[in-house]
Amino acid sequence: MLETIKRDIEVIFERDPAAKSVLEVILCYPGFHALLLHRIAHYFYKKGLVLLPRLISHLNRFLTGIEIHPGAKIGKGFFIDHGMGIVIGETAEIGENVTLYQGVTLGGTGKEKGKRHPTIGNNVVIGAGAKILGPFKVGDNTKIGAGAVVLKEVPPNSTVVGVPGRIVVRNYASVDFTEIDLKHNELPDPVSEILGCLQRKIKSLENRLEKLEGGKTVEDL
Repeated sequence: MLETIKRDIEVIFERDPAAKSVLEVILCYPGFHALLLHRIAHYFYKKGLVLLPRLISHLNRFLTGIEIHPGAKIGKGFFIDHGMGIVIGETAEIGENVTLYQGVTLGGTGKEKGKRHPTIGNNVVIGAGAKILGPFKVGDNTKIGAGAVVLKEVPPNSTVVGVPGRIVVRNYASVDFTEIDLKHNELPDPVSEILGCLQRKIKSLENRLEKLEGGKTVEDL
């Protein structure tokens, strides 16, 4: 447990330039508090207890604004930036070196029993307000854009944006766990790209029409 806590603190310094001291992290970082309380709740949950871990989870939510079900499995190197409004469901599984920003939901889509929440691979960055809903996997080294709603499986090394989430980059270079790519603001805009293509196509058709009409412009017609 002590080694895990030490790693949780190290991760904050690696990914948050605002962190100035260990004491500041321990006292003032709700993401660290939420993760620490979750690890305690998860320990009791694995022992077969029900009420105590849920009470710890409820206290966690009250103190930090972050709701993590005690059944959720979270790997090493997990980092929550700000964190207000994050919800992580009971059967969610999170790999190593994952980063979540505020407002993220790892939720289910119905009342079915068993596995109903997503599995997040290693080295994944999920932008603010993103919703990942369902019992599928988000592959390693993936970036989910802010506000995206992901409803189906995502292959490794992908970038997903939009509602519903669409893969706009696939098989980009994998990132090393010590160099997590946090530039979740620098993502492609597929709608803008499509509109740009349409504008170029319309301009091309206007030029052709102008030539066919003997120099008359579209406005003259």
